[in-house]
Amino acid sequence: MPKLSIPTVDLSPFFSKDDEIGQKKVKDEITQACAEDGFFQVANHGVPQELLSQAMELSKTYFQYPEEEKLKSRPNDGAPVPAGYSKQPEISPDKNEYILMYAPKSGCNVLPHDSPQFKESLEHLFGYFSKVGELIESIVNDCLGLPENFLKEFDQDRSWDFMVALRYFPATETENNGITEHEDGNCFTFVVQDEAGGLEVNKNGEWIPVIPEEGKIVVNVGDVIQVLTNKKFKSATHRVVSPKGRSRHSFVFFYSLHGEKWVEPLPQFTEEIGEPAKYRGFLYKDYLALRMRNKSHPPSRPEDVIHITHYAI
Repeated sequence: MPKLSIPTVDLSPFFSKDDEIGQKKVKDEITQACAEDGFFQVANHGVPQELLSQAMELSKTYFQYPEEEKLKSRPNDGAPVPAGYSKQPEISPDKNEYILMYAPKSGCNVLPHDSPQFKESLEHLFGYFSKVGELIESIVNDCLGLPENFLKEFDQDRSWDFMVALRYFPATETENNGITEHEDGNCFTFVVQDEAGGLEVNKNGEWIPVIPEEGKIVVNVGDVIQVLTNKKFKSATHRVVSPKGRSRHSFVFFYSLHGEKWVEPLPQFTEEIGEPAKYRGFLYKDYLALRMRNKSHPPSRPEDVIHITHYAI
């Protein structure tokens, strides 16, 4: 039996003129991936491999700094968003660490001041990921048969997008130090992981390892798209399993939504086709607050963890 894997989509037809056949093939492949599992990876996406490799190496170097050096880049007290270096106690106390970066133009980032090259690479990577997000959003818009630029106009405020440079410490005999299974609450997520791997996707109840491949970016659909499409496109279930004996490094870009946006199934996927809505509407920031409470005040029972099913009808 062949080993299952997530599909790879070549985006090069969207970087050349008049390749309608190639673009249709891409749309068909992404439609199938989003409808079945919400996960795929893209090649020829426009992000320079040299930048990806450089940023990954600089990230590994940074996370090797002494703790007192990394703490110089911690979020400022009273900052509007907690951008900068932090530990990740909500995942595994004192085991994992990260650099959180919001839109560079917001002026609220606290990036490594003693490493101008790393700072510059992060800013460039953020910009390229933003462009990939806009492209995937546009393709998905067409896959769904929505009016031209519908999703772009619905989600035109990019100030809530953010990127994370992550270091997962090695797994031990008693702790995984990864992330338990979950879905992302945003629109789309883009992941680049180092050779340690560890990302796994749930496909028909089976966990499929996503093997790192140079030049490829993993894409997964989030809860917002699942709700807007009335579950036509799926929010992907995934987890991270840390390897033993080595740290795992990754970059994750969250193509998100402004917190004040109202989210509910679109009429194109409900009353216009005679389908009942599967979710009640909600303010996006309210859903984010519920998800954050999962981390700050973990429920004693796993079944009490808030998922998008909280809004299911």
